[in-house]
Amino acid sequence: MLGWDKFWQYIQKTVGPRHFYEISGRWQPWLGGAALVLLVLGLVWGLAFAPPDYQQGNSYRIIFIHVPAAAIAMGGYGLMAIASGIFLVWKVKTAEWVARSVAPLGAWFTLISLLTGSLWGKPTWGTYWVWDARLTSMLILLFLYWGVMALYQAYENSPAGGRIAALLTLVGVVNLPIIHYSVMWWNTLHQASSFSLRQGPSMPPSMYLPLLVNLLGFYCLFGWMVIARTREEILLRESKSSWVRQVVVTEMDTYGI
Repeated sequence: MLGWDKFWQYIQKTVGPRHFYEISGRWQPWLGGAALVLLVLGLVWGLAFAPPDYQQGNSYRIIFIHVPAAAIAMGGYGLMAIASGIFLVWKVKTAEWVARSVAPLGAWFTLISLLTGSLWGKPTWGTYWVWDARLTSMLILLFLYWGVMALYQAYENSPAGGRIAALLTLVGVVNLPIIHYSVMWWNTLHQASSFSLRQGPSMPPSMYLPLLVNLLGFYCLFGWMVIARTREEILLRESKSSWVRQVVVTEMDTYGI
């Protein structure tokens, strides 16, 4: 029991604003560097050197942006839901700030996914948009992101705002399996997933390897952006704390301001 108490104290200390700010700051440059290297490699590889598809020609190359953006859109909502659950159950305010930081980023990646999907759909389906199960459920995901952002904005100075936004986030989780399984549950125009745990990739290595590199790059970029926004949120919310003033003074000395 004593060991569990020490473990829980360590967790509480780690997720505290000051320690979260310090620990995340160590990860940020590594994620940024990895994102830069992976995205340059993956995009050049996929857009310039991967072979054209035997059916879609070069139009399929938008997959190197569309698929990672869609993955981040769903993964970001999952992260937001986990952070919201932690905030509701254990009242960890840092978790709320993470969720608050993820919401606009997830909305942007969802919008990129929808726009690139529409551009891909025109040469493939002959139209930019159909009320396809996958497209419609992704559009609902964008509305969920916007709804959470609106609640955070409407209740900016109210403690109830975080709880209401967290509840909406958790309710919206039901949409994630609908997005994932929509191409199997309904007769849709959208193609099946490019990767599956049960089956191998549906494309040759010359195509799926640069896609994997881009996917990793997008995840690193997303991680870097979440950390950057959360650290900014921490400084804003904890601006009256002595440790924040100390951090500001230290960073000003570091950059010669």
